[in-house]
Amino acid sequence: MLRELRTFVAVARHGTFAAAGQHVGLTQSAVSAQMRVLERQLGVPLFERSGRAAVLNAAGRHALPLAEQILGLFAQMALAEDVAQWRGELRIGAIATVQTGLLPEALPSFRARAPHIELKLVPGVSLELLSRLDAGELDLALLIKPPFDLPKELLEVPLVHEPFVLVLPEGLAGDDPLQLLATQPLVRYDRRSFGGRLVEGFLRQHRLQVREALELDELDAIVRMVEAGMGVALIPRAGLWLQRRARVRVLELGALGFNRQLVAVMRRAQRQPALACLLECLRSAGR
Repeated sequence: MLRELRTFVAVARHGTFAAAGQHVGLTQSAVSAQMRVLERQLGVPLFERSGRAAVLNAAGRHALPLAEQILGLFAQMALAEDVAQWRGELRIGAIATVQTGLLPEALPSFRARAPHIELKLVPGVSLELLSRLDAGELDLALLIKPPFDLPKELLEVPLVHEPFVLVLPEGLAGDDPLQLLATQPLVRYDRRSFGGRLVEGFLRQHRLQVREALELDELDAIVRMVEAGMGVALIPRAGLWLQRRARVRVLELGALGFNRQLVAVMRRAQRQPALACLLECLRSAGR
């Protein structure tokens, strides 16, 4: 039964029997045979089969989180309770500012407590990491809180809030954030990103018509553009630019202030003691 459940989860994640077979090391016909066995044992069909696609029906959507929970519980049977004795690999996805900020603060403590865990760090933007987590390619994703509700099989853990600030060229005068945004070119935080959407919401809330100099996602690159005199930028207080003497002036937003929230996202069924330990270290670093 466990073999069939693993294959069922793979089909649900990858969308076709052929793709699932490549993931679990089976032929397409073997995957199909296993799904027939599982459906016969459960007494209900689990998929709406349309061409090559295998889409979960209502029974399949009900069964998926339960199957993941069963597999997660089975995996825990082989784990030592003491994290220091646990061996294995954790695949951690993280946005750039978490890689250079929160993770370096948290990982030394985690390494001391779980010395035999191998960590694989996967970079990416928030939406990409969320998709890879949902596809089973990551154990944990560290990203900006999504502006939408997550699927019920995913668990979101708050980590830290990062306030937005207005970054100006050193020689630019003025202390009114709204006036500066209205009169100076804007080096825009990519509005396709979760953080960029917060900036877009702020500009709309205050009915600001801005002149865009350029648009990009990397915070340290945005600050370099401001240093070069390309304009002003509305970004969270995060990134390597805070650790060097950036040639910029940082203006707090005061009563206009807003934040982006960093969160950790994992599958609810995946309750590894190593993940719990890493989350504890991340929250401690955030405090």
